[in-house]
Amino acid sequence: MPKNSKVTQREQSQEHVTESVADLLAHEETLDYKNSSLNVGGVAGKKVPQIEVPEDDGRPAWNSKLQYILAQVGFSVGLGNVWRFPYLCQKNGGGAYLVPYSILLLLIGIPLFFLELAVGQKIRRGSIGVWNYVCPSLGGIGVSSLMVCGFVGLYYNVIIGWSIFYFFQSFQYPLPWSECPIRRNGTLAIVEPECDKSSATTYFWYRQTLNITSTIAESGGLNVKMTMSLLVAWIIVCLAVIRGIASSGKVMYFSSLFPYVVLFCFLVRGLMLKGSVDGIAHMFTPKLEKMLEPQVWREAATQVFFALGLGFGGVIAFSSYNKIDNNCHFDAVLVSFINFLTSILATLVVFAVLGFKANIMNEKCVVENAEKILGYLNSNVLSHDLIPPHVNFSHLSTSDYAEMYGVIKTVKEGGFAQLGLEPCLLEDELNKSVQGTGLAFIAFTEAMTHFPASPFWSVMFFFMLINLGLGSMIGTMTGITTPVLDAYKVQKELFTVCCCIVAFFLGLLFVQRSGNYFVTMFDDYSAGLPLTVVVILENVSVAWIYGTKRFMQDLEDMLGFRPCIIYFYLWKYVSPLCLIVLISATVIEMAISPPGYNAWVQELAQERFESYPPWALAMCFALVIVAMLPLPVVYIARHFNLMSDGSNKLSVSYRKTMMKDISNLEEQDESRFILGAKPGEAPSSFPIQPQSPHRESLQSSRPVYRNTRFPK
Repeated sequence: MPKNSKVTQREQSQEHVTESVADLLAHEETLDYKNSSLNVGGVAGKKVPQIEVPEDDGRPAWNSKLQYILAQVGFSVGLGNVWRFPYLCQKNGGGAYLVPYSILLLLIGIPLFFLELAVGQKIRRGSIGVWNYVCPSLGGIGVSSLMVCGFVGLYYNVIIGWSIFYFFQSFQYPLPWSECPIRRNGTLAIVEPECDKSSATTYFWYRQTLNITSTIAESGGLNVKMTMSLLVAWIIVCLAVIRGIASSGKVMYFSSLFPYVVLFCFLVRGLMLKGSVDGIAHMFTPKLEKMLEPQVWREAATQVFFALGLGFGGVIAFSSYNKIDNNCHFDAVLVSFINFLTSILATLVVFAVLGFKANIMNEKCVVENAEKILGYLNSNVLSHDLIPPHVNFSHLSTSDYAEMYGVIKTVKEGGFAQLGLEPCLLEDELNKSVQGTGLAFIAFTEAMTHFPASPFWSVMFFFMLINLGLGSMIGTMTGITTPVLDAYKVQKELFTVCCCIVAFFLGLLFVQRSGNYFVTMFDDYSAGLPLTVVVILENVSVAWIYGTKRFMQDLEDMLGFRPCIIYFYLWKYVSPLCLIVLISATVIEMAISPPGYNAWVQELAQERFESYPPWALAMCFALVIVAMLPLPVVYIARHFNLMSDGSNKLSVSYRKTMMKDISNLEEQDESRFILGAKPGEAPSSFPIQPQSPHRESLQSSRPVYRNTRFPK
């Protein structure tokens, strides 16, 4: 160090000078930069060593790599893999849908998932801290992520509450949704009309579970059963996340693995059922012409986007608890493919069971229509000559009915419609698209009533849904708590409990009798467009503002190897372009699709599309605006210096790295830093390494602000 440097002068004068950045950093232990990959000016040709995480970082860490992988898998694999992916696969060309899905998974899914893992692991902060550091002007990205997590968590836990209710209802035989209830009027017993017009499972869902109103405007008051189920759901979530990853990591061992046990059990049992092969064959029969439709690619991109949990902040939060030299590229590829294979497994299970259900419903259709034909034969409406001689009504097969139906339709061409006969085609039953709550709480529950030992399978199925939802909720809550705990010194347990209590009371909106309509509203508007905007801004801030070359160098310093060059082009050009197209398609769809919901009409015992009233429409747009509002607010506030850039809230590893920058810059321009400390204390000496102008890194890219104080 030069004799006239400020540090040397300070040691000689022993004068008290106000503590500044350099002094606070100087108190930290010495870091050997020669043996660290933070040394960006190392000798060419040598293998980049692993980055050593400072022992006094103070940040919690995963107990093992397995625990971390299970946490990421538990967060990304959720209810959508079970009830959304199979529906999209059926709707968009069966096996052909897997082609656009796989392509988009490689083009935008894995690269963006890798990006989030990398920035979280490198900066070791939650979503707010990460984006404050990468680009302070776009620091609102983290706040928007937190807002979306809050909105999604509110209604997502309601679904867990529904699953808890069905779970406890499954401990009885026969299952309570297996038969329609009987209404007694004196000595007369009749089937409940609403159930008779629909089905036992549909009636149990809409009337006995939700007790739903006919419109969103009719509140109907709180549903006590659903309120208690929601309370239980929030207690479970609170206990799982109350100690951060110390508690949630242990929960993940069970909640992430148990659904796979259930799915494999259901697959084996489903393949033993009559008609399961029909369902699977129908599922994966490719309709190649569908691949040419833009809508198929848009829905595939949306599913890839949400399946991996991009933009929620949970991915970044989980990754921030990793060791800084963890191979996050391997993690990104592994978790993405586990997610994809889980979706395929869930699709096999769903359509094996729905194929069984379709066969039962088809046989029921044949029996009902055969009775109609017998009635027409007995009343001489139809001639016995129309019935093929080999047909036996006591053992009527679907092929015999199809032959008989064809003959009657040909002969009675003019008056056939008046007979009211149905074709009873298995294909028609298999083509009935069911998704979301309709799949889990109606179609699947109806199929399970025909299983031997149906209560056992019902308990297993809904316990699986609870665990799938719990894994996603843990990630969502971590996306909320981690950024706040990073920024403010609050007690973790107290803050977590307060969040859960507030969320429970806000969630009472969804357990009114009209609550299901609000779940649909939040699902449609609170996450879709805001999250897409958040992720494209994440992509742009790293690839275009921070710089893709610089980011690639950071990854090499952190991982010990340089990622494939294809990521450079994916992050810089392909992913932003795909996301812009996705945002445009989403906005166009929102503009041309009338905003509304499917209301359950009790008198008709069926759903009917209803438009949102003005106040509900305003609520829909408010959800979108509130979720995205932090983006322009933070940008304007920092542009006019109305708020700090938040860059002072860095981890210990970054403080030590910035000490290296100070040492380098001190040789060039000593006047850039105000140096001072307590009398008699001297800063640690760091070896000065020459830096290549072509090897900029995340550590040296950010300016060091004068008199900035870092929290200890």
